[in-house]
Amino acid sequence: MIDCPDTAQGTLMNSFASSGVTPSVTSAINRQILRVSPTSSVAEVIRQMSATSSDINQLADHDSASPARVSCAVVEEAGGVVGIVTERDIVRLTATKLSLLRPLTEILVKDIMTSPVKTLEESAFEDIFAVLFLFRRYRIRHLPIVDAQGKLTGLVTPASIRQVLRPANLLKMRRVANVMSRDVVQAPMSASVMSLAKSMADHRVSCVVIVDTTAPLERENPQACPPVGIVTERDIVQFQSIGLDLQKSKARQVMSSPLFLLDPQDSLWSAHQAMQKHHVRRLVVSWNWGRGLGIVTQTSLLRVFDPIEMCGVIDSLQQTVEQMNVEQMNVEQMNVEDSAANTAVDRPVQALLTQSIECLSKAQSQLVNLAQQEQLQKALQLVEQVSREAKDELCTSSSAEPVAGLVNFPE
Repeated sequence: MIDCPDTAQGTLMNSFASSGVTPSVTSAINRQILRVSPTSSVAEVIRQMSATSSDINQLADHDSASPARVSCAVVEEAGGVVGIVTERDIVRLTATKLSLLRPLTEILVKDIMTSPVKTLEESAFEDIFAVLFLFRRYRIRHLPIVDAQGKLTGLVTPASIRQVLRPANLLKMRRVANVMSRDVVQAPMSASVMSLAKSMADHRVSCVVIVDTTAPLERENPQACPPVGIVTERDIVQFQSIGLDLQKSKARQVMSSPLFLLDPQDSLWSAHQAMQKHHVRRLVVSWNWGRGLGIVTQTSLLRVFDPIEMCGVIDSLQQTVEQMNVEQMNVEQMNVEDSAANTAVDRPVQALLTQSIECLSKAQSQLVNLAQQEQLQKALQLVEQVSREAKDELCTSSSAEPVAGLVNFPE
């Protein structure tokens, strides 16, 4: 059993809790658990892991919302948790000779389960961020929850956390490029399903991206081929449950296609929405017309809620705010300088307008012809109007044009 870490991130976690952002921890615990014994056959576990949620309800002690299929089975013996079998364990078994030498009905759970298994006492489950820390620290995706006596009471997974931890603003602030993995394992459409399982086991990845090698994007780089499909750990479990011949079956026959592709600049919120819409746990990222590939999983989406990652986000935001403040001060300084310059320019303009009014008034007093006096009166009124507008708006351009139009005084 592991205890929640008392780390430097405690202050950040407490701030979330005090602000009401931290969701209810109990809502992140999946009470619907697939329980098996060490002597159960692997074939039976695969069948149950591939069953629908309605089938699992008959096996579970509690009813609760869960994905359509479970991704692991918790192994119990004498009332305690002794191990766990995940989709990755099934893929690892599939990639070994053991699955070829012995039928899955004769291979027992105790032969492939991960043991001992990390567990967390429910009374110590105080916040979700601590669980995210444990996921990262122990490189796990399933955390059984037990009571004080060590009896299994629930299970926490990235899927169950993602159902309750989804602040849209935080996901919108981060880009797919921030969390995606560039270590993408690829395979041609002609590859056998068995070879795909071996690739997943060898590289410790949850999927293989299928590419079309018959249509290279660049003649100089035949490895740059467009992605056309994907095969995941869950698919391998499904293929085993239906008795598919993994040696003879090809990737083109079983891959999920067409792909919904993300761009590195897409927000994590759009990635989350796409996963919800297409009911998938991972998405392929493609850029530069398919020359670059990446993978985003539901586990990597949760990385933005990791306390260490969130500290980095906060530091980045603080730097951005400081930079914006500096830029704002620069803009204000420029506005002050521009205002001073405009005022300096407007002073000669005001003097010119005042002089024009004086000249026009003097000329009007010396004119005898009534028509000329009326024409000059209109010019005087126009100059006075321009003078008032220049004083109010301090606008050089608005005063220059009318003055230019009054250069030729009436004779």
